[in-house]
Amino acid sequence: MTKLLLKLFIRNRNPQESGTRAAIGKLSGAVGIFCNLLLATAKLVVGILAGAVSVAADAMNNFSDAASSIVTLIGFKLAEKPADSEHPYGHARFEYLSGLAVAALIIVIGFELVKTSLDKILHPSAVVVSVPLIVVLAASMAVKLWMCLFNRKLGKLIDSTALLAVSADSRNDVIATGAVLLATVVEQLTHLAVDGYMGMAVALFILYSGAYLAKQTISPLLGEAASPELRQKIVRVLDGNDRVLGWHDLMVHDYGPGQRFASIHVEMDQKEDPLVCHEIIDDMERLCFEKHQVHLVIHYDPVVTDDPEIQAVKKEIESILTGLDSRLTLHDFRMVRGTGHSNLIFDVALPHDMAGQKASIQQTINDTLQKEDGGVYHTVITFDLVD
Repeated sequence: MTKLLLKLFIRNRNPQESGTRAAIGKLSGAVGIFCNLLLATAKLVVGILAGAVSVAADAMNNFSDAASSIVTLIGFKLAEKPADSEHPYGHARFEYLSGLAVAALIIVIGFELVKTSLDKILHPSAVVVSVPLIVVLAASMAVKLWMCLFNRKLGKLIDSTALLAVSADSRNDVIATGAVLLATVVEQLTHLAVDGYMGMAVALFILYSGAYLAKQTISPLLGEAASPELRQKIVRVLDGNDRVLGWHDLMVHDYGPGQRFASIHVEMDQKEDPLVCHEIIDDMERLCFEKHQVHLVIHYDPVVTDDPEIQAVKKEIESILTGLDSRLTLHDFRMVRGTGHSNLIFDVALPHDMAGQKASIQQTINDTLQKEDGGVYHTVITFDLVD
């Protein structure tokens, strides 16, 4: 079914092509609206007829999923708007905003279901079990399982956290509906009034899902750090060129899927022709966008590679840093020679959990150099906090 829908509604499945992402997102939204409205209506009817508040709660969950699909569809539609003078980085963050709106809607519905289930716990009434009730719940689990796999495939195809979240929500719905079906069977066999309690469990589960989704969508809006996977993709573009001796200060700014901007410093031998270096940098920037849809800006750092004194002192300081913590690294190492002493100017990449150790690290470096080199070198250190 998934292949058929993609064939019918998505002409070009290359996620790098303009418009493909939005088309796939809108397909997911349309399918979600249709399936969830169908399931919600069926559950609401049989839930009311059977007097099962847990089934009615599950129906409301599907109505909220349908509303979520509408918001998702609108979000992808707005996200494909091109950049303009007021929004030079585009409108891709609408995809995140749509997820936040969905989370808020889920939380509101969850609170309403808590009140309904509490009333059923305090004033229990018998659930009328019927074949249509069992069939609807079983069919709902099958449809939701398919939607989970459908959205997971689409999410992986375009690398969309929004669609992967929809997939996870469908998986959770399979679990929730299974719990409702279990409660119905248990109440029929044991005559214990568990319907209200199961409805409460479903409501709490909905609240948890809404809170989790809110966290997932708020984080990129606040400017979360780039994922390790994305950082590795960018670094692999640089590592593929043997002229690059090292890199540092990678920063990624996320303006929504397909609108990621990054900057990084690369070190190259100072003896290289600057025009050649410029051409290499241009090629790497272009390759990064073509492969990963990341707008990369590279800063060129020429480094001295043939001065024995500089290399020896640099290795000495690297050894000191490694002895303190294997995560400590240095870059932008320069030596400014004077008549009485030489200044060593460099940056140290410092993990956030070591931010309070700047003074002690510099003191350790100075004391070690004083002991081994007799105070010939003075350090000028800039500490860069890194993930």
